[in-house]
Amino acid sequence: MQSLITKLEATDWSSVASDMHNKGYALVPKVISNEICEELIDLYDKPDGYRKTVVMERYRFGLGEYKYFDYPLPKLIQTLREYIYPRLVPIANLWMEVLKISTRFPDTLNALHQQCQEAGQRKPTPLILKYGKGGFNTLHQDLYGDVYFPIQAVLFLNQPDADYEGGEFVLTQQTPRAQSKAIVLKPQKGDLLIFTTNFRPVKGTKGYYRVNMKHGVSEVHNGERHTLGIIFHDANS
Repeated sequence: MQSLITKLEATDWSSVASDMHNKGYALVPKVISNEICEELIDLYDKPDGYRKTVVMERYRFGLGEYKYFDYPLPKLIQTLREYIYPRLVPIANLWMEVLKISTRFPDTLNALHQQCQEAGQRKPTPLILKYGKGGFNTLHQDLYGDVYFPIQAVLFLNQPDADYEGGEFVLTQQTPRAQSKAIVLKPQKGDLLIFTTNFRPVKGTKGYYRVNMKHGVSEVHNGERHTLGIIFHDANS
């Protein structure tokens, strides 16, 4: 756990903020070790610690499976949530300001969860996802209720082109009155990707405007792909 905190403390969060403002995503390499990746993957098949399992095909979400962790969260996930959230708050609040949206986010994760509870959102949203051959995830946004934080993160637990082929992380950006832009990323094992949950501001000739973004996973051609999703707001179901 100390190595995780050391890595997070050494992260250039000003560079993360710059990338988020300019692109809507930021990559932090090698946040967790290979050993921790394997430990998280091993958690997937254990019966305890989860509140819900979703088979994507049943809901036309894609092809694969994911499990939502229950409270209390594993210590590593709780640490990630608590440490990363306050470093993203200034980014989120600046986005609200330039887009002239009245919402402002509190400084601490606990305060955000107080807002979630008042809105009836009391269930944890961190999840672990598993894809096999042919697996994919359709483009979507992880909102879960009226209270949501506009930035989230994902940890990559397998090595692309070694543990699996295909399965790229896909972001799409819909600019008003223009065609959608696709962004295809292939983070490495242990990398942390931070990205917008649903939109980001872009500066135009007449000020800032909002571009909507979604994310998903392209088809896995071979192997198995696991990721850990870190969403900061809680859910109502």
